[in-house]
Amino acid sequence: MRTFRQTVQPLRRLAIVSLALGLGARALSAQSRQEIGTISGGNPVLLETKTVSRAAGIITAAVRVKFLKPTKVPAGFWYSSRTIVMLDCKKQLVAVKENWYYADEAGVKIGNHKVVGIPGYATPLPGSMPKVALDHLCRTR
Repeated sequence: MRTFRQTVQPLRRLAIVSLALGLGARALSAQSRQEIGTISGGNPVLLETKTVSRAAGIITAAVRVKFLKPTKVPAGFWYSSRTIVMLDCKKQLVAVKENWYYADEAGVKIGNHKVVGIPGYATPLPGSMPKVALDHLCRTR
């Protein structure tokens, strides 16, 4: 016959492991999008942290902008955007590889999608999403 302590001990371990896994999952989901600044209109810029990669001096990442006020376009409204950018920190240049504009608040319905054939590097405009991404990802640590 098992004692009370022998019965409770495995249950306590199970509860601790379950709690740790639950908190870990929440922490991971919270880290998947990190606010890194705002663009000139006050719209927040979010970095998808899991998409950041570095190769040959170039940082590639997906960045989102949530529009505080939906942007009116001929087909309706755009509520947010997602852009894959390439950043050359040494030269302070940015190139856009691909972007999406979303036609719903949930960011699921694609209103426009564009893939850039040959991305060209340029100096980002002050207050723009590429400039916010460049400043955040290229700062010296």
